[in-house]
This record gives sequence, C-alpha cells and structure tokens, in this order.
Amino acid sequence: MAKTPFAAYAFFCNFAFVMTKKDRAFFFVWQHLWLLVSLYFMTLGVALTIRSDLGSSVISSIPMAVTLAGGAGMAPPLSVGEYTNIMNVVLVLVQLLVLRRRFEPVQLLQLVAGTVFGTLLDLNMALTAPLAGCASVAGCAAMQLGGCVVLGVAVAFEVRCGSVTMPGEGVPAAISRATGMPFAKAKIITDICLVAGAVALGYAFFGRWITGVVGPGTLFAMVFVGVVVRFTDCRIGWFGRLLHCRPGFRRYLYGLARHIRR
Repeated sequence: MAKTPFAAYAFFCNFAFVMTKKDRAFFFVWQHLWLLVSLYFMTLGVALTIRSDLGSSVISSIPMAVTLAGGAGMAPPLSVGEYTNIMNVVLVLVQLLVLRRRFEPVQLLQLVAGTVFGTLLDLNMALTAPLAGCASVAGCAAMQLGGCVVLGVAVAFEVRCGSVTMPGEGVPAAISRATGMPFAKAKIITDICLVAGAVALGYAFFGRWITGVVGPGTLFAMVFVGVVVRFTDCRIGWFGRLLHCRPGFRRYLYGLARHIRR
C-alpha cells in the first residue's frame, strides 16, 4: 500500500509509462470503474453512520451540520451531498495554499472525485431513508458499526485503485509533503479540525452541541475506520492483480480467475 495518496498516483504514472496506448486506455477505464464502485460503498458507509443518529463520520460532520441548519431556515437548503461538494472545493483550496507552487495541477481532479462522492452520498441517503430513526440504542450502534466497516473496507479499495485522491485525504497529504510530518499524524490533525468545525457550527446555528452530527459514533469512527482500513489492506493483494489484469476477450472470465488465483 502506498504511504500517501501522492505516492499512489506516482505508482500509477510509472506503471502506465510501460504500457501501450491501448493498454493505458483499458487500464484507465478499468481503474476508474473500480474507483466508482469504491466511492459508492464509501458513501454508503457514510450514510449509515449518519442514519445511526450517534454521530456522522468525520468527512460528513461539517456538511451535515450545515444541512440541518438549512432545514431550519438558517442556511441555504442544500442536501448533505451538495454541502459536501462545497466543502471539497474548500479542501482543495487549502491544499493550494499549503503547497503553493508544488501543487500538482492533476490534483484538481479531486474536484471531480469529490463531486461524484457528493452525488453518490445523496443517492445513498435516499436509499437508506427507511433506516432513519432507530428504535433502540442497540440498533443504532449496530448501524454505526456496520457503516464504519463498510466505509473502512471501501477506503482500502479506493486507495488501492491508485487514482487521484479524495480531498479529505489530499489535505493531510499536502501537509505531510510541505512539513515532513507523518501522513498519519497530519490525518489525525485534519480530522480533529473537521470535527471541531462541526461542533462550532452546531453552537453557531443552534446554540448547542448536536450529538446527531458529532457524537460517540463520530469518535468511534475516527479510530475504528482506520483499524478496518489497515486490516483490509493486508488482505486484498488479489485486488492489485485484478486491477492490472488484461486477459484476452474470448477467455476473459477464465483468464481473470486464473490471474487472481495466481
């Protein structure tokens, strides 16, 4: 696994350099198809954590706080996915300020990935609407746990795709690159700032701490999702072989199965 999203992108560039033009086109489509699948399940995990009402995931805490304010008439009435898109733009601007001339223009594609993420989040919020309003604490806890597991597994696959990173990971990667700080430490600092921002917005709009946005589930997700990512990453070496597989068309499924088993 690459240590930072920038390293993952560098690996993709080196790999693409030795392929033919046709192979590069195939790999690009194949890679981003799996990235789309990963983003779908990432947003499903986020939606489940929101529906648990025990606290949303870190990346959705600020958008969720402003969405609730919008529903109360104190902010524009946008969806959580739309506010996520706005936040992603802000996160890319933060990277520009941190890296300045060292910011790679290709990382502007984070805006595309972020927009897809926000759109899929709204889709999964609609699909999980029947799960809103848990009848018991145990049910809410199970939903939070399930959301964190789905999110962590999806993040592990998203990183393995080696494409452009998400803005939420781009900021700590930029801090790490600019200061030499370990990526893990920069990620923790970034997450704390996002959660603190959501708490501040709760007080600004409602005069109180909104536990449905930042609650025990949020703190649990900050730790547990990382554990799931590390656990999953050690067990999906086969996905790297799947990602770089290019078997013949006539024996595609057979060749793909053999490649993964190898």
